[in-house]
Amino acid sequence: MRLINTETLELSEFFGSNIPAYAILSHTWTKEEVTLREWANPSDTTTSKAGYKKTCMACGLARRDDHAWIWVDTNCINKTSSAELSEAINSMFEWYSNANVCYVYLEDVTEDSLAEAGSSDSIKAQFCASRWFTRGWTLQELIAPSSLVFYNREWARLGTMHDFILKISETTGIDNCYLLDRGHLDHSGFLDSCIATRMSWVSRRQTTRVEDMAYCMLGFFDINMPLLYGEGPKAFIRLQEEIIRRHNDHTIFAWGDGFRVAAGRHRRDTNLQIGLLAPSPQAFANTRPFRPTIVIDHIACHADRIWLPCHSQHKWPQR
Repeated sequence: MRLINTETLELSEFFGSNIPAYAILSHTWTKEEVTLREWANPSDTTTSKAGYKKTCMACGLARRDDHAWIWVDTNCINKTSSAELSEAINSMFEWYSNANVCYVYLEDVTEDSLAEAGSSDSIKAQFCASRWFTRGWTLQELIAPSSLVFYNREWARLGTMHDFILKISETTGIDNCYLLDRGHLDHSGFLDSCIATRMSWVSRRQTTRVEDMAYCMLGFFDINMPLLYGEGPKAFIRLQEEIIRRHNDHTIFAWGDGFRVAAGRHRRDTNLQIGLLAPSPQAFANTRPFRPTIVIDHIACHADRIWLPCHSQHKWPQR
């Protein structure tokens, strides 16, 4: 794991138990991001980029908060190495979980826009309208860290997760109990959410590449698998197969009431076939709060049909 020294701005690499305490940055990418190579040997062109200034500001913020190290995805991963990129994506949930604090930079939330919003409710609505809440990769960055602090474009502190908890829950569709009890996969609150529920959270989001809709969920389901860019929608099928192998949660098959109804209307005309696995995360968009009623020890891959009881609850269970 590479980290940036917040004093010298130099990169250092650490392994295993030697990884020091660190802060971490969550943000959405723009056209002027800085690569690892550019950060290590910055030219005048590099230092003029918005991405360079963004990382410098994050380093300054971490230094002010007494964090000697910070991790920033754009600067700390060698994306020209497919092996390193795969390792980083498979480790990312853990890296965000282990960070002392996660700084969330909302580039599209400005001082002017907040001033125009006026009331407290309008400010929170402007906050949650940020692009950050629509991207696939930032979902794990919302769930995994134990501490999140939000900043606007001018790096003015907006507040913490607790300050915006109700609005974030409304915007993301994630119940408060999962947002307030997060940070590690062994947290009971996070594990209380079934597979279909977690998929429904992802269904609201987008990624630039089709495959990333699956890859951004690896840590979310405690899954490790190789990245195969170019496989398209097959990536999501592979992910579901890995989830079935690892988790005894048959709500993974309880996808898309709305999708099935829409597909059924056109099946006679298009000969559309619906398989056991969902075609995309969007098929879970209308998922209700299911709870599994039995435990499956093994699912045969050759099975044509599996009949499973799955009861829908009218509301989320209280914790």
